[in-house]
Amino acid sequence: MFFNLFFELKAAKVPVSLKEYLTLLEAMSLNVAEYNVENFYYLSRSCLVKDERNLDKFDRVFGSVFKGLEPPDNPDTAEIPEEWLRKLTELHLSDEEKAKIEALGGWEKIMEELKKRLEEQEKRHQGGSKWIGTGGTSPFGAHGYNPEGVRIGQEKSRHRRAVKVWDKREYRNFDDSVVLGTRNIKVALRRLRQFARQGAPDELDMDGTIKSTAKNGGWIDIRMRPERRNTVKVLLLLDVGGSMDDHIRTLEELFSATRTEFKHLEYYYFHNCMYEKVWKDNRRRHTEHIPTSQLINTYGPDWKLIFVGDATMSPYEIVYPGGSVEHWNEEAGQVWMQRMLDHFKHACWLNPVPERHWEYTPSLQMLQQVMGHRMFGLTLDGLDKGMRSLSR
Repeated sequence: MFFNLFFELKAAKVPVSLKEYLTLLEAMSLNVAEYNVENFYYLSRSCLVKDERNLDKFDRVFGSVFKGLEPPDNPDTAEIPEEWLRKLTELHLSDEEKAKIEALGGWEKIMEELKKRLEEQEKRHQGGSKWIGTGGTSPFGAHGYNPEGVRIGQEKSRHRRAVKVWDKREYRNFDDSVVLGTRNIKVALRRLRQFARQGAPDELDMDGTIKSTAKNGGWIDIRMRPERRNTVKVLLLLDVGGSMDDHIRTLEELFSATRTEFKHLEYYYFHNCMYEKVWKDNRRRHTEHIPTSQLINTYGPDWKLIFVGDATMSPYEIVYPGGSVEHWNEEAGQVWMQRMLDHFKHACWLNPVPERHWEYTPSLQMLQQVMGHRMFGLTLDGLDKGMRSLSR
């Protein structure tokens, strides 16, 4: 059952597994979709698609398998002349007039009539009731009204009454380069999770209890174990102020996601580049700060170090003592950066600036070199790559 869907998804390079397919079959056997096509579509999509980037591929395959639609040889071409499809006017009818309009008589009759009129019609038509055109009451065309027809060349639905849509497909794939929201950030950050059982034994060990009870000849012997927790420790360093003001919302979403995903999380702020001090409270950063050397001495090499910033500054701030725009730094920024990277072996830099602009910013290129090319964009694909690099 539904073998074609499974194999066609495989052919379309949608990473669907046998377990996911069996989950779908189990849900169908429990009547989750309730014999409703729309419910079945959403059920199968939720069971078989685990990455939003594959939703468009799934829609294509689903339409081909269950609607009997053949994939077009060239989806970028349209057989209907483009000028026919332009919206010139819309004909508005009263409720009484709309009530008098009758359908042609079902699917087969409509398609038969459409074929006939395509053969007979020789030019563009507008505002009528018979030919294929725009702004009329014909059941074929765009921007008019008919209670049952074929929509041709209209940007989107108006009355939602068409029984078939004959348009060039304009759906877009989900893009790897879109900026992340909090939900997507959480999903990507979960790649860093490493679970272990540590601490007090406060959780029932069911398997251990059964085995121990069996060895005792049936006398109950309850076994406890520590709760399974995420043991990954993350040190988050956030660039604030200046050009980073343009990315405040993105950073707020990232900060919110990291605080809920990691139990062991510490964060500090810096401006533009790492120097000899960082701070916890931006309102008191000139009076209350923490030496960067203290971070190195406090947090061990097993902590995952994540810089977040646009790396946009004067190159002098990176390579020269005294280059900082806010204070006199005795040592260059790249010296402190290297000290951090020497101590924290697992480190990456997340940059909210789109990657296509990176080559135009010298300071960004310099920090990319300092990071050993472990700088990634704050996108779905970039964050995924960043978390993978931290897991190595």
